[in-house]
Amino acid sequence: MRRRRPFLERRAALFHSLRDSLERGCFLEVETETAIAAPAPEEYIEAIAAGDRFLRTSPELAMKILLTAGYSRIYQIGRCFRADEYGRKHRSEFTMLEFYAAAWDYRQLADYTFTLITDAAQALGLGQTIPFQGDSIDLAAGPEWITVTEAFQRWTDTTADEATQSDLFDELMVTRIEPNLGRGRVTFLADYPANRASLARLRPDDPTRAERWEIYIGGIELGNAYGELTHAAEQRRRFAEAVAFRQQMNMLAYPEPDDFYAALEQGMPACSGVAIGLDRLAMVFCDTADIADVRAE
Repeated sequence: MRRRRPFLERRAALFHSLRDSLERGCFLEVETETAIAAPAPEEYIEAIAAGDRFLRTSPELAMKILLTAGYSRIYQIGRCFRADEYGRKHRSEFTMLEFYAAAWDYRQLADYTFTLITDAAQALGLGQTIPFQGDSIDLAAGPEWITVTEAFQRWTDTTADEATQSDLFDELMVTRIEPNLGRGRVTFLADYPANRASLARLRPDDPTRAERWEIYIGGIELGNAYGELTHAAEQRRRFAEAVAFRQQMNMLAYPEPDDFYAALEQGMPACSGVAIGLDRLAMVFCDTADIADVRAE
């Protein structure tokens, strides 16, 4: 534990920088419940039951209710929980930064997220370069924006759509694509196929693709962002599909997220939001490959 002190000190400095940047950007820090009545029924994420409630996998639904109530820029740093996740890059209990901005599109959100990272590098004395596991992340070069379609063309022998049809999308993402992302520069992997949209809206100019990106540094996925879906009926349809999938996989049954549906029906503003795993981001800024090094565990 004693040897981790430099890592924990840098983690604390990172958190301070993020809060400072967000507050200068006029984001209000909020805190929502950790034990919730109804998680989002996501297909590959399992919540942890806590009596008649569930430990949140993300504060997403609660924060979107706040957006509907008129809070236009909000952020939250807090604990989240996901069952059966443990490894050098995973824990079942972890710290998430999640923030939302009304009237921003997902490209504006990406630009701002990159600014948060460059501001943190400056605050931690790293300047324009983040050293990570033998790689050198050049912030001065700016971020790379690559679509999922382009990534499959570059690093696989199939297309994203063909991989989806043959049920190889996730396998190829993990084994062939993700290890190549964020090498030398921050990378945004964007415009996922529509069936990987989750809570993102579809692109108006191409409804086969979703306004979704993930951010990578050094081959590690750090965050997931959406141009948020605000259409209540479409969100209900997607959640119904997810519930059917979860039933087939014998996953936990959740109650309907009625408060979230009510907020959507009331009218959620056009907005974008991102969730960033802060333990992983701390790993990058501490140049360590083991998440245990940046946690007091």
